[in-house]
Amino acid sequence: MTFTVTVRDHMMIAHSFTGESFGPAQRLHGATFIVDAAFEAEDLDPSGVVVDIGQAAAALAEITGSLTYRNLDDDPQFGGANTTTEVLCKVIADRLAQRVLDGVLASSQQVRSITVTLHESHIAWASYSRSV
Repeated sequence: MTFTVTVRDHMMIAHSFTGESFGPAQRLHGATFIVDAAFEAEDLDPSGVVVDIGQAAAALAEITGSLTYRNLDDDPQFGGANTTTEVLCKVIADRLAQRVLDGVLASSQQVRSITVTLHESHIAWASYSRSV
């Protein structure tokens, strides 16, 4: 059995893609994502939670805030890589996992995995799951 706590935020970015398979998305364009971060654990902490929801929401907001209203093509951390929805899911999940590992999120010692889902629209989304 697994317990899951999910927090939500959003971000608005600009980017372009390299590669003919992306068609018109090769040109600079904007994207608005709804971002869900799910923290999973097999057991609850002594207080009966997976993770403090307020701290998880604040951590997610900090991460999405560092990406929002920016042209990711100009961001050296991406090194010219295509910042696809899938790539951004991994970036956010890795940053959240690091916060768990660093103990920034109180009562998160039992968190075993994180899944980040970016909703591009009401009909398309991508997810990335990783262990902590």
